[in-house]
Amino acid sequence: MVRLGQNFLADPNLLDAIVRDAELEPTDVVLEVGAGEGVLTERLVAVAAHVHTVEIDRNLEPVLAPLAARPGVDLHWGDAMKLDLADLDPVPDAVVANLPYSIATPLILRTIEQLQSVRRWTVMVQREIADRLRAAPGSRTYGSPSVQAQLACEVKLLRSVDPAVFRPRPRVESAILSLRRTGTGTDAATRELVRAAFSHRRKSLARSLEHVRPGSLSATRGALRELGIAEDARAEALSPADFAALAGKLSDTE
Repeated sequence: MVRLGQNFLADPNLLDAIVRDAELEPTDVVLEVGAGEGVLTERLVAVAAHVHTVEIDRNLEPVLAPLAARPGVDLHWGDAMKLDLADLDPVPDAVVANLPYSIATPLILRTIEQLQSVRRWTVMVQREIADRLRAAPGSRTYGSPSVQAQLACEVKLLRSVDPAVFRPRPRVESAILSLRRTGTGTDAATRELVRAAFSHRRKSLARSLEHVRPGSLSATRGALRELGIAEDARAEALSPADFAALAGKLSDTE
């Protein structure tokens, strides 16, 4: 990856497709992370009421300056993972972006958690990330990010993307991913439980959780029994809904 992990889209047809996939309304407020050279930003501001676009690379300032001066565009310089999302005004209700691959997963999860106003995401990500976030229980790629994303959203792969549409051409495949909010997502206790459950994938969930919460083995096994789940089940055997139910059971025992 170049320029802090971002590759620039060079195909206008794909840029137009991303905007169509986003199904934006004239009243929508969009958060875009990774403004790059502003080619997607220009298309977003043409169809939405307002665009917050974030860029960390100050070398792009001469390219982005004219765009930043346009009505309906707020350009935020800095690290999107450190940006105070609660301070964005007007409040975003959609995320549309060619995400820097190095922060794609944590950024998606952070916006799910901290921007309850956002109802949908249309994002370009590495294909591996797309597969992970939409993975089903029991699959090799199913893990903590899958559970956290799916407890809040319906996650769909919209289309695969050829590396040739980027400049420079990346070594990995990409995809456009859609997330549509269906719930508020996970609270802090559930996020901790999910991360701990997957921290030792070869161990049972109860044993894995015991490493993080010493003395929890008996309570975890009991909660699993009550939910009709095998005591020795591994984390990948539980659905996102199972994790939410398990978190509720365990909180009742504390």
